[in-house]
Amino acid sequence: MNRDTPELLIITATYNEAENLPILASQVMKLGLPANLLVVDDNSPDGTGQIADELAQQTSGGVRVLHRSGKLGYASALREGFALGLQDGYRVIMTMDADLSHDPTRIPALYAATEHHDIAIGSRYVPGGGTENWPLSRIVLSRTASALARLLTGLPVRDCTGGFRAYRKEIIQKADLLDSSTEGYSFLMETLFKCHRIGASVCEVPIVFHDRQRGQSKISKKIIFEAGWVLLKLFWCRLTGKATPSGDALHTAE
Repeated sequence: MNRDTPELLIITATYNEAENLPILASQVMKLGLPANLLVVDDNSPDGTGQIADELAQQTSGGVRVLHRSGKLGYASALREGFALGLQDGYRVIMTMDADLSHDPTRIPALYAATEHHDIAIGSRYVPGGGTENWPLSRIVLSRTASALARLLTGLPVRDCTGGFRAYRKEIIQKADLLDSSTEGYSFLMETLFKCHRIGASVCEVPIVFHDRQRGQSKISKKIIFEAGWVLLKLFWCRLTGKATPSGDALHTAE
């Protein structure tokens, strides 16, 4: 590792998060961890990318920015972030949402858990975890999705769909998480599936998921349909013994 590279890279994919990003960056920097916050912005029309550049200057590089040409999607944003993190020698690569639904004060606990585990998941569904200000319909949908994912894929994880995670660099490389055609939030299930199939050690760290207060949610019926389709593909892989579907078998439009 380059001696100037911190150990932890925190990736947040952004599209129209101008109100939330400065708050997130401030809270991350206050933690005092050997970390960089990488903002992967999809050319947000609300100026999120420009705000990220300003934060990078204000934090003397504590915030890093990856600008993309348009709305290329969540999964590809994480893959590009993983690639940069591996290239630059970070020991741990973390993912979290930019809308403050993931509490930055839980970053140290996730980071610490990677001392003994390949992956640490910020979990809503273990003792001490939960959700805040969610309607009953959303709670039922989320819990049902995780239960189905466990049943169909065999994943020994209570929260299969959460995006607040920390990965050791070795498991990203060994599971070849950059080689994926899955798009959207279904990427989260695929990464866990691939890592589990090669024997990754996974732990769940309790978090409370806070519903966003600013901006608009990116969840849509299209994303939910996509997740169901990918889940069936992963179930087929489990039945046939394949690591993951090859080529375009997991690809759906984002």
